[in-house]
Amino acid sequence: MSDLADSLVHSLLKSFWSPSFWLPGNVTWDDLQSNDQIQYPNFYFATLVPIVCSFVIVGIRYLVERYIFKPFGLWRGLKEKPVQVPENGILEKAYLAKKASLTPQQIRGLAKQTDMTENQVQHWIRKRQSRDRPTPLTKLTESGWRFTFYSFMVVYGICVLWDKPWFWDIKQCWINYPHQSVTWDIQLYYLIELSCYWSLLISQFIDVKRKDFLEMFIHHVATIFLMMFSWTTNFVRSGSLVLIIHDCADVFMEAAKIAKYARWQRLCDICFALFFIVWCVSRLVILPTILINSAWFEAKNYFPMFPAYYMMNALLLILFLLHIVWTYFILKILHRAVISGKTEKDSRSSSESDSENADLQDTPSSN
Repeated sequence: MSDLADSLVHSLLKSFWSPSFWLPGNVTWDDLQSNDQIQYPNFYFATLVPIVCSFVIVGIRYLVERYIFKPFGLWRGLKEKPVQVPENGILEKAYLAKKASLTPQQIRGLAKQTDMTENQVQHWIRKRQSRDRPTPLTKLTESGWRFTFYSFMVVYGICVLWDKPWFWDIKQCWINYPHQSVTWDIQLYYLIELSCYWSLLISQFIDVKRKDFLEMFIHHVATIFLMMFSWTTNFVRSGSLVLIIHDCADVFMEAAKIAKYARWQRLCDICFALFFIVWCVSRLVILPTILINSAWFEAKNYFPMFPAYYMMNALLLILFLLHIVWTYFILKILHRAVISGKTEKDSRSSSESDSENADLQDTPSSN
């Protein structure tokens, strides 16, 4: 029985790693073994190592949030403790059971049980909902960590890619493929990015609840698969360009959030304007017109197409479509900014249960 199971697993793995799916025609895995002349990507380096390193990233994040941005937020007058709610066992039990879906009839019933008025019950529930929502200080520390990470990765990415020929000529991503050596600095670039996205995927379930939770989850999963696909099939050159394109705009977005929570409205507006410009140029212009266009139409001039490559292109398109959806959210913010005269709360960082009024109260000018 054990031999049969081993044989089945071996057969499945052999089918999964079929060169006809992962590699161009007439290329096998034996052809991608590193030697003295060329260093090929190692599959296990992109799978096991980043997952382990993601816990290191989580530890670094904890230190940055707690010892840098939390003191900064307290200095700016943000409160560390959530809203205080009077203890009430009956209301607490009802709230945990129904959350915000209590009907008027249930409100009246709770008022009778607790000897409170209906308005008092509703007020208690609103305060209880506010306590569940993360405080501006928590949001600031999260944005502070992401600002730190994205800033570091943009600087490191530019330093790493500046002297690489494919950074200036996209066709160099396809010439001599798949026999392209991967230098140690690009390996480290991939390792850090993959580790961070694994940590983001895990921490998404404990961070501030976003309106676009599902879109962000798809984004993180698609990005991880895209990086692993590009690493496994040695499309590392084009993959490194995707990384730098996706990091540069986020620096300004997180800077705008920090400024908003710190009540620096003018700086928030400036950072948001820079973010919108960089976002449009990098994700709505450079990504589709240069990288995706070259991947779909120029790459086939240098090697035959194969299934894994089409899958990678599909993942790129998924990311681009998500960018279009997020651009809609950003335009909504700009529309509100024109009306109100200030940049509103980022649509991508709103709590799922926030009302429009809560959104406005979270802006620096309302605190």
